[in-house]
Amino acid sequence: MAAVELQPDPLFNLIYGDNASGKTSLLEAIAYLGRGKSFRGAPTTSLIRHGTAEFLLFGKVEADGRVFSVGARNGPAGLETSVAGQHGGGAAALAMALPLQVIDPEVHRLVSGGPEERRRYLDWVVFHVEHDYVTHWRRYRRALKQRNAALKEGAAAGSLESWDRELSEQGERVHQARRRVFDLALPFMREVAGELLECEVDFEYRRGWPDDQSLAAALGAGRGRDVLLGSTQAGPHRGDLRLIYAQRQARRLVSRGQQKLLSCAMILAATDVAQGELGRQVLLLLDDPAAELDSGSLRRLMARVIGLGSQVIATSLEPQVSLFPQPPAMFHVEHGVLQKIT
Repeated sequence: MAAVELQPDPLFNLIYGDNASGKTSLLEAIAYLGRGKSFRGAPTTSLIRHGTAEFLLFGKVEADGRVFSVGARNGPAGLETSVAGQHGGGAAALAMALPLQVIDPEVHRLVSGGPEERRRYLDWVVFHVEHDYVTHWRRYRRALKQRNAALKEGAAAGSLESWDRELSEQGERVHQARRRVFDLALPFMREVAGELLECEVDFEYRRGWPDDQSLAAALGAGRGRDVLLGSTQAGPHRGDLRLIYAQRQARRLVSRGQQKLLSCAMILAATDVAQGELGRQVLLLLDDPAAELDSGSLRRLMARVIGLGSQVIATSLEPQVSLFPQPPAMFHVEHGVLQKIT
């Protein structure tokens, strides 16, 4: 795609076209405005059009009774952001200005993938509910980086105490915020997952160190092991969500379609909680929501999506207007060219 302009409806939008026509690229550009990175994990170089040095994205957001601009540029100079004329806020400023969630064909990785996927999921909700969370998270990550660097340089166990104080203080704050928001979201997660999978599903939060120890005690007890392994083994960077389906660990048992439904349930529950706390819509981007779902599962999923009252931008191979309770704004994309269908 070269230059593309999209003016979506405040509620329902459908972008349709053949495979490789540019639908996902368009969603990725929109998501970039709210994340400052690719939701597919693509490197910046693969997002820049061949023959050009950078890309520029610009949008307008309506929230709290006002309209303001958001922008992102990336290229040789790195990520540059702008929100309401203010520069330098980085990805966190974009995320606060344009809260969004993505359901794409790889969403099942939230269930089947490693703990990092689920930590990112939980941190997204905490970021939008606990407004000082990002400060403690950044301080924790900085202390963790310094402690790990000392470990890699062969620091003795006794010399780690100075790093442990900051790490344990910020780590406890990160955990406490995660715990509060998990407890807030848990009823929503159970409800939506049970509805989509038509059975009982449960979730457990694991903080990343033993429940019977403070983080300071866990770091002290594990210094010898950390020195041996060259990295910190206890802390919220090791946290996870355990998903329990039919009394067993979900990620090992459910089918790909069930993994998708369970992942979607988690994302929709997070969206519901964030909207309630923020008092505004969260943008939902649905890339081919019908993939790997039977008609009944798709119907239940879309009913739950519609019930959120979020702004929705979905893609499909065909103009599936039946996905929505009322005719959506329709857009057709072919060879990277977007056309609104009136």
